[in-house]
Amino acid sequence: MLSERDRHFFQPKWRRVAITAFCTTWAAFEWYGQNSFWAMIATGAAIYCYWEYFYKFEQNKSA
Repeated sequence: MLSERDRHFFQPKWRRVAITAFCTTWAAFEWYGQNSFWAMIATGAAIYCYWEYFYKFEQNKSA
């Protein structure tokens, strides 16, 4: 669950896209390098980003 401060920071869509793209690229890099430990961590981070920042994200949440 995102705090109000985090929700405000990730309001612009480009920030959500950038962090998700970074985690996805990191995961692909680690899988390509056959480093499965870090690849699993990066894949988990990418999945979490997609879930929190696109699937569950509420654009204008009133308090």
